[in-house]
Amino acid sequence: MTGRRSPTDIFRLLADDTRVDILRAVAVAQYDLDQVDSGAAELAFSEIYDRVDVENSSKLSYHLGELAGTYLRKTDDGYSLSHAGERIVRFILAENYGSPESFGPEPIDGVCIFCGAEALEASLSHQFFRIDCTACEQQVAGQPITPAQVRTRGTDALVQSVKRRSAEDARLIRQRLCPECGAQLSVEVVEVPASALPEAASFVVRSTCGACLREYNSPLTYSAVYHPASIAFHWERGVDVTARGLWEFHEYVYEGRWTSEQVASDPDEYEVVLRHGEDAVRLYLDSTATVVRTERVRRENG
Repeated sequence: MTGRRSPTDIFRLLADDTRVDILRAVAVAQYDLDQVDSGAAELAFSEIYDRVDVENSSKLSYHLGELAGTYLRKTDDGYSLSHAGERIVRFILAENYGSPESFGPEPIDGVCIFCGAEALEASLSHQFFRIDCTACEQQVAGQPITPAQVRTRGTDALVQSVKRRSAEDARLIRQRLCPECGAQLSVEVVEVPASALPEAASFVVRSTCGACLREYNSPLTYSAVYHPASIAFHWERGVDVTARGLWEFHEYVYEGRWTSEQVASDPDEYEVVLRHGEDAVRLYLDSTATVVRTERVRRENG
């Protein structure tokens, strides 16, 4: 059983070209059968044998036996991919084990949250889409990126994909769901008075995954911007916040139009105000950055 195997044993199962070919063949077969979304298609032994270059049926039976229970599910009807099999074979098919192609530096719209300059450049740094300010030489944003994401898109399409991905990740993080592994995040609001960030962004949400050890940090205002009340408020005023990159929000924080402050303690409560023209939406959050109530404000003078 998988639970009794060490990670070393589990990954050692892939140190054979035939086994990798089997997983690839099952994935391709599921796609051919229009079952790619559910992963429910089960392939008979003979179907796999027809799709894999293997010496004989005994060799195939041996390799299938090694993969079953970890990367494959086996029933009386045949074989299908397990969760681990799905994840690893998609990773292989997309060739995401390589390094992303070079990108940038390219000028990109937005302002620096640290100095307010319109001097942003985007580039790749290892596995991250990174945005830096050439005026103050600070990094202002970063988003994990895959080789396939870079390889299949031109510059403009790549930037748009990063915006969509960052918005989706932020939505999941707000719901305490780790974008990387799906585990539940632990969340805390941290005050950073000595930060170089503007005073309006002195509270940061720190979301940590105890399973895969990913950590996500963002100003408290950004944690609230993807709440339905905020999305609706901005949409009614011609702004689709779900189609913007986080770095495109920096000007609102730098100019003090988006603010956050602690308004109560024991228990802690925070107020985020997102202003648009003379109107604003206020969102009140608890110590886990969960929005507990909202209100609209007309001709707000804050």
